[in-house]
Amino acid sequence: MDKKIDHSRQRTIKWQVAVFLLFLISGHTSAQLHYSIPEELKQGSTIGNIAKDLGLKTKELQLRNFHIFSRGNIQYFNINLENGELYVAEKIDRESLCGAKPNCLISFEAVIENPLHLYTIKVEIEDVNDNPPNFSKSIFDTAVSESASPGVHLPLVLAQDPDIGINSVQDYKINENEYFSLGIKTTKDGIKHPELILERPLDREKQSIYDLILTASDGGVPPKTGTSLIKIAVQDVNDNFPKFHKDIYETSINENVPIGFLVLQLNAIDEDEGLNGQIRYLFGDVPENIYTVFSLDPVNGSITVIGNIDYEIAERYELNVEAKDGGNLAAHCKIYIDVTDINDNAPQITITSLSATIPEDSSPGTIIALINVYDLDSNVNGEVTCELPENVPFQLISSPGNYYKLVTTTFVDREEVSHYNITITAMDNGTPHLSTNKTVQLNISDVNDNPPTFEMRNYIVNIQENNLQGTSIHNIHASDCDVNENARITYSVLNNNIDDIPVSSFVSINSMTGVLYAQRSFDYEQLREFQFQVMAKDSGSPPLSSNVTVRICIIDKNDNAPKILYPSPDTEGSALFEFIPHSAEKGYLVTKVIAVDADSGHNAWLSYHLLQVQEPSFFTIGQYSGEIRINRDLPDMDSLRQKVVVVVKDNGVPSLSSTVTLSLVVAENFQQVVPEIKHHSINSDLTSNTTFYLVVSIALISLLFIITVVIIVISKDQ
Repeated sequence: MDKKIDHSRQRTIKWQVAVFLLFLISGHTSAQLHYSIPEELKQGSTIGNIAKDLGLKTKELQLRNFHIFSRGNIQYFNINLENGELYVAEKIDRESLCGAKPNCLISFEAVIENPLHLYTIKVEIEDVNDNPPNFSKSIFDTAVSESASPGVHLPLVLAQDPDIGINSVQDYKINENEYFSLGIKTTKDGIKHPELILERPLDREKQSIYDLILTASDGGVPPKTGTSLIKIAVQDVNDNFPKFHKDIYETSINENVPIGFLVLQLNAIDEDEGLNGQIRYLFGDVPENIYTVFSLDPVNGSITVIGNIDYEIAERYELNVEAKDGGNLAAHCKIYIDVTDINDNAPQITITSLSATIPEDSSPGTIIALINVYDLDSNVNGEVTCELPENVPFQLISSPGNYYKLVTTTFVDREEVSHYNITITAMDNGTPHLSTNKTVQLNISDVNDNPPTFEMRNYIVNIQENNLQGTSIHNIHASDCDVNENARITYSVLNNNIDDIPVSSFVSINSMTGVLYAQRSFDYEQLREFQFQVMAKDSGSPPLSSNVTVRICIIDKNDNAPKILYPSPDTEGSALFEFIPHSAEKGYLVTKVIAVDADSGHNAWLSYHLLQVQEPSFFTIGQYSGEIRINRDLPDMDSLRQKVVVVVKDNGVPSLSSTVTLSLVVAENFQQVVPEIKHHSINSDLTSNTTFYLVVSIALISLLFIITVVIIVISKDQ
């Protein structure tokens, strides 16, 4: 049975699908679909295949994140991503949703990404005859004077039917009787008002009460009906009915008017006197919610506001008011209250699609977010514009259906700004303007667009000679503005030669820290400086690199003693004797000691000093020239020989020195000096031989001592 009902309901669905291609902007397409369905469909009922109607393949729906965006708290429709069918998610009551509006539309948007497409879906909810006519009371009392002449009209109550069109109230009838017939009065707004028409004169003494059943029917198939009992009291004398100035009153009020606001002042008149002329006002057949919004003073007929008036809830109110005199004669009027919209709703901003991170090399025009703005107000108050702050590399591009695309206008640089908080301001055109702010957080991801940068344009590194092999000599450091792998730097020494020797035999570098190490001990006297290049390379893809020149300067250390060139310490014989004639006077240049130092700078500054001289000293030496001169006049003698020891010192710390011994001989001629020189040479040879024999003797004695000790040890062991 359920299956038959489902099939019959599906057959009643009118499929009206229209696809309109509106525009194509920056790869964004907008289209519109229109469906018509009857109300009260079960949950899960299929409306149509939205994928087929939009020309999409079913497998695209999940891959491209197809989703529905609905306004309001209830999502009436959903889509099956496996087959593309649009189905009912919540049962729809047209009367609750749209009330008496002739056209009931539910609009929502469908978004599909990669590329971005926006579709507007409109579903028209068609009325079904699911509500019978209903009277506000089961029993209504009215009265008629017994003096009333045939043809008198007695207004009856209206039946209410939430359905619209043909499904609303179409006809009234009463049960057959001989005194009353039913007449229908149609007002200019098309509403049928039932009236009783007196057909014959009444006699209260014969019958004072008449009970009639009033039946209201709608135009549905089959029609639905509602009934109410009309009790007619026959009265005496009171033959004048209250009268309103108008049958229909129309007025308007602003929404959000304060409690107690006077909407309308009614004034009905009755020509009778006394109790029959006293009028009471009361609401007729009105919806229950009217009693929470408006109050009717029963004595003076003033209608005031007692509840919240909101244009977004109700644009118009319809009131039925009855004026009844003391004899229960009544008149009716209809009141239309139009609500005027005021700007009391700030725009709403909804982010329907968002890319929270984009790379810094994204081209201008990259879509960041799809934004929907909506204002519950109407007309000018509901017109909304969106703005961004000044001086930001983004702009908003308007799209149909109050949508905006947030896109980039220029290239962004992560090294300048790594993230943005983009404030979107939506402002309506009401008076005063109302606005809403929404902040979108956007992160800029890094790309490898910055090479490493060294701290210095060139490096000059000083290192003392005689360093230990493997000594850390300097730390080369480079930085990279990028992050993560794009900023991870490795160091290397570029291959080149120094005097045909690879640079790798001189220095090495730690690839991770950039610390330079000496691969050998440097000698200032052999190599004073050299230079090479260090490369810093990041780990990006592709990697970027930079080079820097490093110059190593070897600093001299005082590691060489002065070397005496003249007189040479290696010279034998007469070369160390200097002849001085008796005629030499004070200041006479005897000889000059010449020395050099392999070091440089302060370490090579030499000074000369006499270390051993006999007293009284006849000689002096220039401290920086090394010239030996006679210090005073020579004594009167045949010959004079004096030994002089000269020490040469450098200026290093600590100071190093060398010595040379000179024999200075004073004689009249060189022949006097020759025997002494020979004697000196013989004595030197004898001394040398004596030393040799002494060393040999000591060695033999030591050997004999060792042999003796060994023999004693062996004897004890036995």
